Amino acid sequence: MDELTRRLSALSAAEEFLDFFGVPYDQRVVNVNRLHILKRFQQYLRQAQSLPTSDAVEQFRRYRELLSRAYGDFVRSSAANEKVFKVFQQADGQTISLAKLRSNLPSRPQATRPSAVQVEQA
Repeated sequence: MDELTRRLSALSAAEEFLDFFGVPYDQRVVNVNRLHILKRFQQYLRQAQSLPTSDAVEQFRRYRELLSRAYGDFVRSSAANEKVFKVFQQADGQTISLAKLRSNLPSRPQATRPSAVQVEQA
């Protein structure tokens, strides 16, 4: 494992990655999209052709570029539009009506609420 990979393995929060690479960010964007940004960063790393491993400075620069690009995707767009996670990819415009959701719920007896008279008598 190279030095950069070892150091990255100690990071977990999106802010930690952004700070480590010196990528400026808006906390509001990160608050809403933190997992999406990291997932997109991972996708970009996997898609990248010939990431440098022997030149540490070039490797850091390339990783920073990919993280910045991942973050930028969510500045310009939304998680629903970017479809990073499988749940967004599968939904693709499908909607389920509230009536259909209700029809699939198990029926349950209606709870009776005590009247004001019953409460006062107690």
